[in-house]
Amino acid sequence: MAVTSDIEIARAATKRPIQEIGAKLGIESADLVPYGHDKAKVSQRLIDAVQDRPDGKLILVTAINPTLAGEGKTTTTVGLGDGLNAIGKKAVVCIREASLGPCFGMKGGAAGGGYAQVIPMEDMNLHFTGDFHAITSAHNLLAAMIDNHVYWGNSLDIDIRRVVWRRVMDMNDRALRQITVSLGGVRNGFPRETGFDITVASEVMAILCLARNLADLQQRLGDIIVAYRRDKTPVTCRDLKADGAMTVLLKDALQPNLVQTLENNPAFVHGGPFANIAHGCNSVTATTTALKLADYVVTEAGFGADLGAEKFMNIKCRKAGIAPSCVVVVATVRAMKMNGGVPKADLGAENVAAVQAGCANLGRHIANVTSFGVPVVVAINHFVTDTEAEVEAVKAYVASQGAEAILCKHWAQGSAGIIDLATRVAEIADAGGASFAPTYPDDLPLFDKMQTIAQKIYRADGVVADDRIRDQLRQWEDQGYGHLPVCMAKTQYSFTTDPERRGAPTGFTIPVREVRLSAGAGFIVAICGEIMTMPGLPSVPAAESIMLNDDGQIEGLF
Repeated sequence: MAVTSDIEIARAATKRPIQEIGAKLGIESADLVPYGHDKAKVSQRLIDAVQDRPDGKLILVTAINPTLAGEGKTTTTVGLGDGLNAIGKKAVVCIREASLGPCFGMKGGAAGGGYAQVIPMEDMNLHFTGDFHAITSAHNLLAAMIDNHVYWGNSLDIDIRRVVWRRVMDMNDRALRQITVSLGGVRNGFPRETGFDITVASEVMAILCLARNLADLQQRLGDIIVAYRRDKTPVTCRDLKADGAMTVLLKDALQPNLVQTLENNPAFVHGGPFANIAHGCNSVTATTTALKLADYVVTEAGFGADLGAEKFMNIKCRKAGIAPSCVVVVATVRAMKMNGGVPKADLGAENVAAVQAGCANLGRHIANVTSFGVPVVVAINHFVTDTEAEVEAVKAYVASQGAEAILCKHWAQGSAGIIDLATRVAEIADAGGASFAPTYPDDLPLFDKMQTIAQKIYRADGVVADDRIRDQLRQWEDQGYGHLPVCMAKTQYSFTTDPERRGAPTGFTIPVREVRLSAGAGFIVAICGEIMTMPGLPSVPAAESIMLNDDGQIEGLF
C-alpha cells in the first residue's frame, strides 16, 4: 500500500487563520504580526504584558541516540501537544526552526511527520519568517566590521592571527570550512585565514535563543569576543561598535513565530541552535512566553538526551530559571534493533533478542534524565513492522529501569494515537514530583565540569586534553568566565566520539581538541573528536529531489 508523504499530508490539511490559533492562547489580533494567513510573530508588547502570570507545566521531549532507523522526536513532540489538547488540556508546542543545510542535505526538515506535523510545512523548512537570514546578516556584518577596522588603521590593535570570529551561511558547504580572505592586493585588506560555519552554529543564533528581550540581546551581542590583541587581551563586538546595528537586524527575529499543527493547535517555532556546538533548544523567549499562555508546554531538545537534554538542563534551564515537570524519552523498536547490531536492511524482521540487546542505550538515557531529578516516561514511536513481542520487550526493559513505556501511534493516527501518553504525562506533571538539579554547580572549575559530564552522562573514563587547552581554560577562569556552563560538542550518534559505537559503551575517553569561549551566549564550547561546525552534503543530497511540480507546488521536502 502506498504511503502518503509528509508534504502531501501537510498540503491536504485544513489550516485556520492564524488569528484563530492565537485566540486559543488568548492572543488578540493586535498582538500578532502576520506573515501571510497562516503564520505570525508575537509582539513584544504581549510578551511583556504576560510576565506576571503563573507558569504552566513544562514537558521536555528527548530521545535515544539518533540512528538511521529514525526516532521521530519532533513528530512525538507535535503529537503529544495535539494529544494533550485532545484530552481537554490547554497545551502549546515549542520547537526549533529548520536549517536549510539539513533540508537540502540528508536529515530533512524539522516540522514532524505523518499526522503529527506543524504547518505550513514548506514555509517552515525553507525561508519561514526570515529569522535565519537576519541571524546570518547580523553575524556577517560583525565579520565585515572586523576586517574593515583592520583595513582602516586597526586602532584596537587586533592581531589578525587571532581573529576568532568566522563567517556563516545556512547551507552545508564543506569547501568553505577553511578559506583565505582579503586576497588581491592593498585595496582588499590584509590576507588571513578564516572559514565558514553553518548559521545554526553561530553564537548569534545561541544568543538570540537565550536572550530575554532586546536590551538583553544587545548586551549579549556586545559581549561577543571576536579577536585578541597582540597582548592577548580580548576584543569584543562592543569595542567595534557593532552591537547596535546587529540588534537592529535582529529586532524582528527575536519575536517568536506562531503557527499551527495539523489539528489546528498552537505551536511556537523559534530559533535553531545546533545541539553540538550550542544548546540545541528553541528560544527562551518562546518557551517562557508559552508557559504564561498555556497550562502545558511541550518542547524538545536536539539529538539524543546525552546532548540535547543535557544542555537543556545544564544551560537553558540554568539560564532561564525554568525546569521540566516531566521528560519523555522517545525510542523505536527499529532503533533498539540497530543498537543491538542489526543492519538497516534487516530491521523489518522480528528480532526480540536484538531489541533486548539494544535497550542498553535507552536505559542509559533513562538513568541520565532521572539524575536531574525529573520523572521520565518512554514513548515507543510505533512503526508498522513492529511486532507485539518486540514492543513488549521494550516495555519490560523500561519497567526494569523503574520507568514506564507507552506505545504511541501518532504518526499514523494523530492525537488519537497518543492519548495514553498524553494522559500519563499530564498526570505526572500535575503530581509535582520533580526536584530539578543540574549536573554540576556554577563554581566548579571548567575542566572539572567537562569531566563531570563525560563521566556522569557519557560514562566515559574521563576527558583527554593537552596542556594548551587546560591553560586556556585556566586563563578564562582568571578573566572571570569560570562560572559559565560548558557545551560539549561531539557526535550525536554515540555516547563516545566515535559515531559507530552504538549501545551503551564503556572503557573510553572523550578527547577535547579545541575550546571556544561564547561570552555573549554565556557558555564554554568543548569541541570533541571530529565534530564539524560546517557540515558537508552527502553523495546524493536531498536537493537533487526537491523541485516545483506543474502546479507550482514544492515536491521532495521530507
